[in-house]
Parts: sequence; structure tokens; C-alpha cells
Amino acid sequence: MPVSQNIQNFYRAAADRDFSRDFLFRVTQMQLQGVPALTEDQLVYARTANLPGRAIANIPVPFMGLNINVPGGATYPGSDAYALTFYLDANSELRNYFEAASRSLFDDTNSTGEYGTPDDDFFIQLAQLDKDLEPIAEYKLVGASLRTIEDITYNMAEGTGETAKITATVAYHYYNKIK
Repeated sequence: MPVSQNIQNFYRAAADRDFSRDFLFRVTQMQLQGVPALTEDQLVYARTANLPGRAIANIPVPFMGLNINVPGGATYPGSDAYALTFYLDANSELRNYFEAASRSLFDDTNSTGEYGTPDDDFFIQLAQLDKDLEPIAEYKLVGASLRTIEDITYNMAEGTGETAKITATVAYHYYNKIK
């Protein structure tokens, strides 16, 4: 049987189905443990994010020298360190937001905080979009809480006026596809 994956068939499939583009993705909601939800005006500053992956563990079952591969439980690779990068607003509201989330989880002034297990009230919602900016798929990262606020780099001597960015790393338990 000949392989029909040729240029003409690729072109026909691409014309019929088109391609997802790297900018057709949004962070639509974000409610981290210890702080109020980010507003739409703050979320519009989201610069980069990833659609997370999911893996099913493999359980090898040996029998007569051969491993039979049986599916096991689900894991969420990267759920312990999900990075989101934002443009930093001029008044540093986003930095202040992430600082407040960090200090509410653990305040080193008095060694207290809300460092319990975050429940499903704390989440990040993501949307894959079509070219009309309508969601074609939506995902909810459940149990979101801040882990790190990365350094913000400024170049006073050789700066060109480039916009500053802030990256926050969040952990979550799992995700649900909600659409």
C-alpha cells in the first residue's frame, strides 16, 4: 500500500484544517492561594504560558522474560514548576501581587502563613483560541499556589527602553479540561 503523505495531501489538509498559532492562547483567570484573583487588566499582560502535559505511568508486569506494559496512574509533568511570564506594568502591580502571594504563603517576619494544601478554589484557567479569539479548548489547573518570583533584569547603563518582564512559577495538582 503506497504512503499518501505527500506535498499535495499536506497542502490539502493544511488548507482544510489550518494551524494553531503560537499567539492564540490566553490566561483567562488566575486565583492563587493567599491573594485575590488577577483582574482582566492584569491578565492582559500575560506574555508566555504553556499548555501543560499529562502522562500515564507505565507499570511493567514481567511474565516469562517479557514485560507486559500496563497503564498506571496519571501524572502531570511540570506541575511543580509551571512558569508564567508577564510584561511588568509601570507601577509594578504584578510584582506586588506575586510578592503578596508569596508572603501570604510564608511570612518570614513571624514564620506563619497559609502553606496548607491549596484546594480547587485556587486555579489558573487557560484557553486555546481560534482566529476570532473564541475558545476552542479550556483548561483549569487545580490547586495553584506560588513557588517563585524570578529576578527582574534592568540594564541601566546599556538599556534600550525594552519592556521589563516578570516570571512567576506556580505549582498545581492536576488539570481538568473544561471545554
